[in-house]
Amino acid sequence: MKVVLLQDIKGVGKTDEIKEVNEGYARNFLFPKHFAVQALNKNIKELDDRKRKEAKESERELQELQGLAGRLDGFEILIKEKASEGGILYASIGPQRLVQELNKRGFKIEKNQIKNLNIKKAGEYTVNIKLNHGLEAQVRINVETL
Repeated sequence: MKVVLLQDIKGVGKTDEIKEVNEGYARNFLFPKHFAVQALNKNIKELDDRKRKEAKESERELQELQGLAGRLDGFEILIKEKASEGGILYASIGPQRLVQELNKRGFKIEKNQIKNLNIKKAGEYTVNIKLNHGLEAQVRINVETL
């Protein structure tokens, strides 16, 4: 019996795949637990429509992220912080602070998209921001003392 899997099932297949399984397995396990539906024309058409919709959504998201990466790449931020006479900051600048600064300027960035940022001295820094779909942008940070 052909079924459309509604979720990943170990040893059978992944979500949205059409698989051939034993009829008893389908009727006694997959269907009652809503792990699969029978591969009827109607269900296959729904699957194709969902995949097409997801592909459109993914393409739209990619275009938005490309625009965001283009605006972010080379963007400069000036951050003023209190520091000792030697230029060492009293409070280091980490990903959360950079996210706050970028959000103030209209960029929607998550903290987990910024890796290995821990600025402890005044100066100029370049930070990589990893976006979805494998896109990256570099932001320059100028840290000045008050």
